[in-house]
Amino acid sequence: MSTDSNTKTGGIRDLKKLFGGGASNLRQFGILFSLIGIIVFFQIATDGLTLSPGNLINLVSQYSYILILAIGMVLVIIAGHIDLSVGSVAAFAGIIVATSMQSWNFPWPLAIVFGLFVGALIGAWQGFWVAYIGVPAFIVTLAGMLIFRGGNQLIGNANTVPVPKGFTFIGAGYLPEVGPDFGYNNLTLLLGLVLALAVIWVEFRARRTQKAMGSETAPLWVSILKIVLLDGVLIFATLQFASGRVGTSFPVSGIILGLLVLLYAFISRNTIVGRHIYAVGGNKLAAELSGVKSRRINFLVMMNMSILASLAGMIFVARSQASGPQDGLSWELDAIAAVFIGGAAVSGGIGTVIGSIIGGLVMAVLNNGLQLLGVGSDLVQIIKGLVLLVAVGVDVWNKSQGRPSLMGFLTRNRNVTEPAPEPPNVAPDAGTPDSARPADLPR
Repeated sequence: MSTDSNTKTGGIRDLKKLFGGGASNLRQFGILFSLIGIIVFFQIATDGLTLSPGNLINLVSQYSYILILAIGMVLVIIAGHIDLSVGSVAAFAGIIVATSMQSWNFPWPLAIVFGLFVGALIGAWQGFWVAYIGVPAFIVTLAGMLIFRGGNQLIGNANTVPVPKGFTFIGAGYLPEVGPDFGYNNLTLLLGLVLALAVIWVEFRARRTQKAMGSETAPLWVSILKIVLLDGVLIFATLQFASGRVGTSFPVSGIILGLLVLLYAFISRNTIVGRHIYAVGGNKLAAELSGVKSRRINFLVMMNMSILASLAGMIFVARSQASGPQDGLSWELDAIAAVFIGGAAVSGGIGTVIGSIIGGLVMAVLNNGLQLLGVGSDLVQIIKGLVLLVAVGVDVWNKSQGRPSLMGFLTRNRNVTEPAPEPPNVAPDAGTPDSARPADLPR
């Protein structure tokens, strides 16, 4: 192979390392590029309104609870199940918490703990039927959707129940104003600085780990380019969030979401439980033969989903300042769409927390941008449905063609050699003794 070909091949290989190298990472970055394209389109179409400080703050506040649901839903789908009850569970937990504060005089911190406990009980109930009785999750959660939607309306008597002001902080609160006035929110600036430094630390820590393990390390320019790109986006977003009108900055619900993303990304990638979830979803029988307790895993993912649903419901109630009978409608569809757009496989075993967040942001930006353009809600639903269908369809088609993703197609090495010709077919009886032939061949 010529020197130019080697150089080109090495450049492509280095470019792949910029995106993580693996097929799942390439797919994930392909979705990220789609998100960037959608943002650029709406930024131009709305004359800069999409990336304005006020709209970005509203975007995080309005969709943080859907993204929290997507975190739990991706684990359920990786394990090979689906949960249709999350919207109803969120609404049920919301009305229970609101009632506990209004009628039972619970202080709001205790009410939050109580809401999470209710979510855990619901998850344990549904997880028991799925894991230990063997009822398909689709049926169990369909029943749960009906049960807890009815429970919401029964407890609230189809009325809204207001919540105290202190409770609204988790859904409608922002990082407070502290320190000297520079025209920006100082705590938001500090948060952005910490995240930018964390990107640098994580990248160089990964390089040190690769060298220590003797793995092939990407060239230094790849790491520097990755840091420049990620920190550039972080700095821009930080300045936008910090420059909102006085009293608004980065939402508290966004901080809760960020902490959950970090926690669950770590659990799914770096813990035994996370590896077992992938194993059960990929091949349940093989996982059980390897010692994985699939029933326990199925129970845990269902219970975890309901806990996160109750948290999402409380955040929504806090933002709305009241719980109502229409809370949670169609939330499960948005969460499922986010997970599949984010690269999860319908059959289970494939998916990432980060990919689901990116998929959720695709739906959020699409919905927000269409609203800014004055598109009716009916057309918004049609467009969102088409985006989901196309995203999953393209992924399935690429897999059928032997390509992991569009990015894999664009960056794969095209200078491959032709495969060696197969040896000519030999008849089974051509000099092969009976004892050497497969047992299913006729004798």
